[in-house]
Amino acid sequence: MHPNGLAVREHENWISYLTGVVTCSRRAEVTRVGGAVAILTDLPFDWFNQILIEDEGATPAGVLAGVDKARTLGDRFVVRLREGIDDRFVVTLASAGMVARESDPTTPGMAAFPIGRDAILSSASSVLQIRRVTDSAGIDAHRLVATAGFGTRPEVATGTACLDLLDGPGCAIYVGYVDGEPVVSGLGWRVGRTIGVYSIATVESARRRGFGPAMTARIMADGVAAGCDVAVLQASELGRPIYERLGFRTVVTYRAYVDAGTVGRT
Repeated sequence: MHPNGLAVREHENWISYLTGVVTCSRRAEVTRVGGAVAILTDLPFDWFNQILIEDEGATPAGVLAGVDKARTLGDRFVVRLREGIDDRFVVTLASAGMVARESDPTTPGMAAFPIGRDAILSSASSVLQIRRVTDSAGIDAHRLVATAGFGTRPEVATGTACLDLLDGPGCAIYVGYVDGEPVVSGLGWRVGRTIGVYSIATVESARRRGFGPAMTARIMADGVAAGCDVAVLQASELGRPIYERLGFRTVVTYRAYVDAGTVGRT
């Protein structure tokens, strides 16, 4: 498959995931204007307070409508543009007083095609028991691990993982256990024949034991069983080599833009 096609499927899956999981939040607004989508919540994490270009016909007015909406709510937010695809909106954002973020400015969008059976098998762990979540106890364990693993505030996990998500055919939530203790989390989000890999977090005491790759491999394997031929995710620069060993390659790079007045603020 051509990299451009993989980039389209990665982007489509990410937007579907973001707009889907924020339904767990007590205050979430998803607005679509002029080909741009604004995902805005009260959660202190920029993934769930961002504006993305959703279709080829997006307009500057649509992007600015999302920016105005975010500013009205008064929360910190980012606009993420795909380098080489959404470049025409850089000038639009500059005119609105937005600049490229200096810290963690880019996010690799990655895809694995075809999904490699050997990579999945090689990432298995003999000591890790991965269970698909089916009840509130499993949701609580997932939230606990995600919060500890990412170092975020508890409301981020509460606002993006809930029992209602399990009613959708495309969502699967997982927890991995060692000796009965939850140590790694994961979430799979399926759109058509694409499986998205999200919320891979490992508690500090269980790191560097291959549990993150094992969880990623489990989500990929379940995606294959459901008929998927592409796996996608968004990585940090630090995590990218780990995913490359599982067959992922960068197919698009997102650059974050923020209000100029927020640069350097904590």
